[in-house]
Amino acid sequence: MIEKDKATIESRMATLDDARLAASAESALEPDLPIIDPHHHLWDFPSHRYLLEDILADAGSGHNIEQTVFLECAVFYRPGVGKDMRYVGEVEFANGIAAMSASGHYGPTKVAAGIVGRADLATGAAVEEVLTAQIAAGCGRFKGIRHAAGWEDKTRGIHNSHTNPPEHLYRDDKKFREGFAKLGQLGLTFDAWLYHTQLDDLIDLARAFPNQPIVLNHVGGPMGLEYYSDRKDEVFSAWRKSIVELATCENVTMKVGGMGMKLNGFGFEDREQAPSSDELVAAWRPFVETCIEAYGAKRCMFESNFPVDKISGSYGNYWNAFKKLAAGSSADEKAQLFKETAKRFYTL
Repeated sequence: MIEKDKATIESRMATLDDARLAASAESALEPDLPIIDPHHHLWDFPSHRYLLEDILADAGSGHNIEQTVFLECAVFYRPGVGKDMRYVGEVEFANGIAAMSASGHYGPTKVAAGIVGRADLATGAAVEEVLTAQIAAGCGRFKGIRHAAGWEDKTRGIHNSHTNPPEHLYRDDKKFREGFAKLGQLGLTFDAWLYHTQLDDLIDLARAFPNQPIVLNHVGGPMGLEYYSDRKDEVFSAWRKSIVELATCENVTMKVGGMGMKLNGFGFEDREQAPSSDELVAAWRPFVETCIEAYGAKRCMFESNFPVDKISGSYGNYWNAFKKLAAGSSADEKAQLFKETAKRFYTL
């Protein structure tokens, strides 16, 4: 299953056209505004590489990216150990990158200042061994776990998460909840990733564990591809209803971004010209404004989701779009959205 996980992620990465992105690149707005990018990946697949120099090149596009948080993506697992202990290798890798970056030799941005790894929470209480090993491997940078639960009927043309989850993992799997409880016992966070049709499962989970810090990735996974491509009004209505209900769970924070994926159906990845920040604002505004209104700036953090979202647009244009979307916010609200919420949630 481990090698299958890696192959699954790699197969979903399209070839990136750097010249296309450069042609539409804009100068950074508010270049001094401090930013923590709380969601990006690093990997070295045969068909696509994105390592320290690559994230630094994107972060060096004119915005003030002070720190970043690395999210699990099935890379550099330990060989020759039990299946579950292999996940520790990814944390070791990310911590090595973080140590290189923290030296200052590569510039001021501290890459992977926080690390979110993977563990199979569905193994129940036994997951504690893996979690404690990751805590040790992270040298203070390991913050928590993401166990993706994205599931959709395969006839609708949407792929499932690389974890190959059952339909209602967060709601129905008793062993998962047994493992989930270990996060709180060890002071770890949880990154949730699932599709908009499953948000009620996360509401149930958040209410069952009201003291567990949870952050929902990518505005809750509204789908706009394949089966959902001509149902966008219906999707938005259903998504909004669940997102507003989830906001009543005060332990849940929102990552605002991750909408450059094919999954969301905006189609920017198919265009000859990459989108401007104004085009991104027009497409994303209903989702971003819903999230900020429902959760407030202190429970929202903008994210890049790079290099996954790089398929659609450039890093600099994404942050320009976020800044335009936050234009009506106060100075304190901007500080929360771009830095302080992420800093507080991940204790950076």
